[in-house]
Amino acid sequence: MSIDFIRTGAAIALAAAALCATGCVDKSNPDMVDTRSVERWNHLIAHEAEKAYDYLTPGYRATTTRDQYATAMNNRPVIWKHATFEKKDCDGDRCSVVVAITYSMPVPGRAEQRTDATSKQSETWLRLDGQWYYLPSN
Repeated sequence: MSIDFIRTGAAIALAAAALCATGCVDKSNPDMVDTRSVERWNHLIAHEAEKAYDYLTPGYRATTTRDQYATAMNNRPVIWKHATFEKKDCDGDRCSVVVAITYSMPVPGRAEQRTDATSKQSETWLRLDGQWYYLPSN
């Protein structure tokens, strides 16, 4: 076996691995719920609730329009600043996810003064047709 043949084989294997790393992501994998939960929050942080809407379950989207959701989420007095995935507990097609959200909110009775805090949000995510969706609790 020649060195060129080995190098060519190694280059092909490396290229295939790189291609799969970018295009072979299994969105039904429970690990994807980590990513999707933070992506949804990043859209909310950026006041892109119309994009975060796509992460909601189809059932929720059937009862609330994109505009209704975007208006409700983008006009809150709380300013979300950062989201960090904390943990998950999955059972088949359902995951309970905890995301730490850093936010700023007005101080009651003190105009223009805000306070920062972090809270842990428990969320329910469902896998439907191979994709993970957030199920709002309200």
